Amino acid sequence: MGRMRENPRYNVISMRVSDEERDHLENLMKTTHKSVSDIMREAMGYFSAHYEQDGLNSKAA
Repeated sequence: MGRMRENPRYNVISMRVSDEERDHLENLMKTTHKSVSDIMREAMGYFSAHYEQDGLNSKAA
């Protein structure tokens, strides 16, 4: 069995990407030496920071 983690992550989210997007993601993985999950977590943080900074959350969808 796997080791116990202090902050386990149990939720899995999947998404579909084009071949071009997958290639870009693989290049990011090679360049940064990070996993897809780590890259996506950073992307969510980046988006959230800019979303709040630009005041986009106050606009109607």
